[in-house]
Amino acid sequence: MSAPARIRVLIVDDSVTIRQLLVEGLGAESDLEVVGTLANGAIALTQLARLAPDVIVLDLHMPVLDGIGFLERLRPQHPRLPVLVFSTITTHGAPATLQAMWAGASDYLAKPHAGDHAAARAFVHAELAPRLRLLHRGTETSVRDRAPQSPVAARAGVPLRHAAPIVSVVAIGASTGGPRALADVLSALPADLEAPVLVVQHIPAAFTRHLADGLASQCELDVREAKAGAQLEPGTVWIAAGDHHLLVKRARGQLVLALEQTPPEHACRPAVDPLLCSLADVFGPAALAVILTGMGQDGLAGCLRIRSVDGQVIAQDESTSVVWGMPGSVVRAGLADAVLPLEAIAAEILTRVRRGRVRRVA
Repeated sequence: MSAPARIRVLIVDDSVTIRQLLVEGLGAESDLEVVGTLANGAIALTQLARLAPDVIVLDLHMPVLDGIGFLERLRPQHPRLPVLVFSTITTHGAPATLQAMWAGASDYLAKPHAGDHAAARAFVHAELAPRLRLLHRGTETSVRDRAPQSPVAARAGVPLRHAAPIVSVVAIGASTGGPRALADVLSALPADLEAPVLVVQHIPAAFTRHLADGLASQCELDVREAKAGAQLEPGTVWIAAGDHHLLVKRARGQLVLALEQTPPEHACRPAVDPLLCSLADVFGPAALAVILTGMGQDGLAGCLRIRSVDGQVIAQDESTSVVWGMPGSVVRAGLADAVLPLEAIAAEILTRVRRGRVRRVA
C-alpha cells in the first residue's frame, strides 16, 4: 500500500530566517512537504499553478505585494485554498490581522521569536503543523470518529419544528474562519431584527474591539463590544469581550450582560458554552444557538442545554466551514434543527425570529 500524499505547503514570507525555520521545522513532519518559499505575494501569485499548494503560510508585511493584497487577488480565483497568516504583527496589529481575515485568510498564528531556534522549532511542531493539517482537511478526525451521525441532523435545512417557540435571543459561536463567517451572516440581517444577537468568537483579547468595529462597518445592525451591565436590546449585536466569558443574567427585573473571568473552557475565554448555558437558564425555549466554523467542540455542551429546554440550534454545514469541528460536533450529536451553508444562515435566523412573532400576533 502506498503512503498517503503529503500536504503541500507554500511559504510566502520576505524573511530569509523565517523561511529557513519553516522549511526545517515543517520538513521534519512526515505528512507535510514544503513545495516552495517565496519572498512576496506578487511572486506567489505567478507560481501558484506550478507549485499547486494544499495550504499557504502567509506573512502580512512584505514588499511589492503584501499579505492583504495577495489575499484580495487570490480569493476570486481560489476561494477555498486554505491560507494561514503567520506574522509578527498579529500580536500587536489586530486591525491588520482582522483585515486579513476579511480578505479571506483562513486562520492566523503569531510568529515565535526566531532567535530561540529550539523554541521556534518546537512551536512549529506543536502549533503550526497541527493547524495546517486541520486547514487542509477542513474538518477534525477526532470529532468525525467520536460522534455518531444523526439521520435528522445530517439533512440540510431541517424545517422549523411545528411548535417552535418565539425566538427572543440569538447566540452565535465561532472560531477558526469565524470573523469572515460572522461578517457574512451579520451583514445579511436587517437593522430591525426583533432579537438581540450575542457573539462569542475565539480571538485574542486585544482583537475584540477591532472585531466589533470591523463588523459594525459592514452591518446594518448596531454592533458593540460587550459591556458588563448593558441591557439587551433588539437589533443590537454584542461581541464577547476579550479574556471574559459572556453571560446574560437577570438584575433588578432587567436582562443584562455579565462578564466573568472564571476559568477558560476548551482552552478559551471567552468560550461559547458558558453563554449558551446562561441563555438556556434565562430564556429557555426562546433561545436560538448558531454554531459556525471552528476547531474543537466548544458549543456542544451549550447546545445540549439549549435543546434540553426546547430551544433551537442551527449549525453551519461542512462544505462551507473552514474547519467543521464546532458545528460538526453539534450535528453529529443530533442537536441541530438545521444544517445550512453559510450563505443561508442569516435568512434562517430571520425566519425563526419572525415566524414566532407572526404566530404570536395571530
